[in-house]
Amino acid sequence: MAGCGQTEPPTYGHLLRMGDLVTYKAHRLVLPANALAREYDVRDISPMIATGTVNPGNENEPLFHPEHGPGFAKAHKSGFKDWQITVEGSVDRPGAFSLADLRRMPSRTQVTRHTCEEGWSAIAQWTGVPLAIVLASCGMQPQARYVQFWSYDYYVDNIDLNDAFHPQTILAYAMNGRELPLGHGAPLRLRLERQIGYKSMKYLRKIVVLDHFDDPEGSHIRSGWSWYNGI
Repeated sequence: MAGCGQTEPPTYGHLLRMGDLVTYKAHRLVLPANALAREYDVRDISPMIATGTVNPGNENEPLFHPEHGPGFAKAHKSGFKDWQITVEGSVDRPGAFSLADLRRMPSRTQVTRHTCEEGWSAIAQWTGVPLAIVLASCGMQPQARYVQFWSYDYYVDNIDLNDAFHPQTILAYAMNGRELPLGHGAPLRLRLERQIGYKSMKYLRKIVVLDHFDDPEGSHIRSGWSWYNGI
């Protein structure tokens, strides 16, 4: 947690982005670092449609990426037995983790509300390994400030260490007691319960720990989305 409290989102000089910064700072100032998003009973689980990319390995879908789509298609065909997610950047022990590796780690199950930026919400149960455990296993370096996620459908986003180490921030491999469905981000998705739904990225392929803010092509903020969308 070395860098917590020392980061802030970029504004690029835009009025709306400066508003994001005010919201971010207010949340970090007022809310305890480990304040939990509300959790529900399994009886509260509701239907949840799969929106956005439903198969990044399908070359006929608009977000198919020619560099990574074929690899996803191959992994999907094998039931993700050969799939791995890599962790690199400002860590002492970069590595790769299979689904079996992640399932052997301590898990967390939570029933939470997914609030979409498009105005709909749904409650689902998610099971996965806390991101903090994966990061700790790789040896976070003291200069680390952000954790960046890369997906197979070529989205890129990042979060600060406060969110990365939050107890409800998990790498989910199961939904509603079953393996994570393809439309909901199989084989692995981020669950970031204290931010709006689009921050919970699906189809993860790579995690990069950064000591600086990085905004590469494909990032949400380049497309006009807020970097911080706390709820």
